[in-house]
Amino acid sequence: MPSDSSIPKSIARRDFIKQAGYAVASTAVLAQVLPALAEDAAPTVVLALVGCAHIHAPNYARILMNRKDVKVKYVWDHDQARAQKFAAQLGCPVVDDLKTIWSDPEIKGVVILAETNRHKELILAAADAGKHIFAEKPLGFTSEDSAAMAAAIDKAKVLFTTGYFMRTEPAVLFLKQQVDKGSFGKITRVRGCNCHNGSLGHWFDTDYRWMADPKIAGVGAFGDLGTHALDILMWLCGDVAAITADIKVVVGNYGDCDESGEALMKFKNGITGTLAAGWVDIDNPVTFMISGTEGHAWIAFGTVFFKSQHVDGATGQRPWTDLPPRGEEPMDQFVDAVAGKTGLPLVTPREAAARVSVMEAAYQGAKTQTWVAPA
Repeated sequence: MPSDSSIPKSIARRDFIKQAGYAVASTAVLAQVLPALAEDAAPTVVLALVGCAHIHAPNYARILMNRKDVKVKYVWDHDQARAQKFAAQLGCPVVDDLKTIWSDPEIKGVVILAETNRHKELILAAADAGKHIFAEKPLGFTSEDSAAMAAAIDKAKVLFTTGYFMRTEPAVLFLKQQVDKGSFGKITRVRGCNCHNGSLGHWFDTDYRWMADPKIAGVGAFGDLGTHALDILMWLCGDVAAITADIKVVVGNYGDCDESGEALMKFKNGITGTLAAGWVDIDNPVTFMISGTEGHAWIAFGTVFFKSQHVDGATGQRPWTDLPPRGEEPMDQFVDAVAGKTGLPLVTPREAAARVSVMEAAYQGAKTQTWVAPA
């Protein structure tokens, strides 16, 4: 191979000029591409965490941290120690004045995980500021407050959803599909059950003590867990005409805070529903049941058993495994919606308010031992 000194200078000069030209061209291309790449890599959804009191707050924070398209800019909580804890995890500062969040045009949405008795003030302010809203359930303290919040959110035309995660479960999505298809014929009765051993296990003794104080949470065990199953029953069957309940203290680990309850309800379409919820159950094997004139289904330990005159192979004798895929977590749905994705199954503010209204009527029915129509 010839040495560099043996290559004619004219050829070496041409090669150098050619290579230099490539370098200049490459630099020009990089100058155009790198800002675009940097823009793509930058978070597209800027949020603020407004309150972090709820028992699900650590999970929501984890979801937000794991998304590369999310930046949590600020954390606020009336409890400074709690705010500092979550801000350290999320890598952002704490703010003392909520006006900092409401007035910041970069912040497109807020995640409200404060105590329920603070929801109205925070949600109304967020809507007034034009911020999209994720608020943990229940929406409000009363049906009146919840209706006011729903109206404000709708008027502001901001996105909203809440943490009704049962809507994402494959077994529940399957029930919804079959109800919509008419696979049960005329549905006569439905049942929802959502129970755990939170009181027996003293889950609310320290960090989440407020959740066992109805003066702050608005409800006790029946309302806390029951709202999830109630949401599914109303999602399947529509509005409730009247409800009554038996709601009670069982072991008294949280004073006069209710720990268990059972409700009987009449849906406007004639379906009869029952709802069980509480913190004193050592297991919760059967979560949902639907019975109709032409079909039947129940979910036991997450497994679906399905019988229908309209579906081949649906004998009810063995687990039904042809289920839809799991849906996106409510928090992921919220972030995607704020980022501009459309057609997502967000819970509407009117739906969230309706669940509060029915639950409030259940507590009134338990107190008076009468049927109560939701407001």
